[in-house]
Amino acid sequence: MKIVVETMVVLFKVLYYWLEAIVLACLPSSVRGKDISGETALITGAGSGIGRLLAKRFADQGCRLILWDINTAGNEATAKEMRKRGVTVRTYTVDLSNREDIYKAAEKVRTEVGQVDVLVNNAGIVTGRKFLDCPDSLIQKTMEVNSVAHFWTVKAFLPTMIQRNHGHIVTLASSAGLVGVSGLADYCASKYAAVGFDESIRFELEKLGKDGVHTTVVCPFLINTGMFDGCIAKFPLLLPILDPDYAVDSIMTAILINQEIIVLPKSLYLVFALKGILPTKCSHILSNFFEVSNCMDDFKGRGEKKTQ
Repeated sequence: MKIVVETMVVLFKVLYYWLEAIVLACLPSSVRGKDISGETALITGAGSGIGRLLAKRFADQGCRLILWDINTAGNEATAKEMRKRGVTVRTYTVDLSNREDIYKAAEKVRTEVGQVDVLVNNAGIVTGRKFLDCPDSLIQKTMEVNSVAHFWTVKAFLPTMIQRNHGHIVTLASSAGLVGVSGLADYCASKYAAVGFDESIRFELEKLGKDGVHTTVVCPFLINTGMFDGCIAKFPLLLPILDPDYAVDSIMTAILINQEIIVLPKSLYLVFALKGILPTKCSHILSNFFEVSNCMDDFKGRGEKKTQ
């Protein structure tokens, strides 16, 4: 009898939260969104691309900014632009493939700035080579920057978020963290790891009862930042290469409404749903039809190691 009651309760909760999600999806973000003005946002990989655009969005929200990047010149250029918007900015040159460098920078942040309210793990690199053609050093670097670094940044800043029951961890993953792509074995592995890490942290926070600490994982298709220059989309109307401003606006909205996972473009939600339902051979047929395994054939990027 007990198991019957538990099952009915679970089914009721599933239905309730499903309907709640539908209702909330119909409400504009201006109604659902939280106020983060005056909070402190730390963004990794802030020296260019999505990181710089995210810095602008957080500045527009009235946040104080902490910018991390291994590229000092790019990071300072972002900071200069943000200061013109009237926000407080601190910059740190950090090698995200080095755990000790991350911990040292985090300690400086705690000493010089204080608590971090929003942590955005954005920094990423891509080699764009077939697995057997990729040097061990680049594979290791990809894993260190794209996923392992998240362990150290979160470990550095999550404890105070838990103490205050307030904070937000944002993980810039990829659609390649949900489906494998030929020519991106190391990148896919690193992004799969990032997705899994986010989900596990979210469950740990839930178990701790810390409903004021949120996580958002972002899984976009290719974004036109130069990081994936040369890559192609067979059906751009269905699966377009994303405009950076559209992508960042969508990410910012997801953060403000505490959305746990966001996939861009939205057509990918159907793709990933089918992946879980269809036999593997059917998935391969569809992958070949959409030329997923060929999208990296003409990859150029921005250099040997492309930072996002």
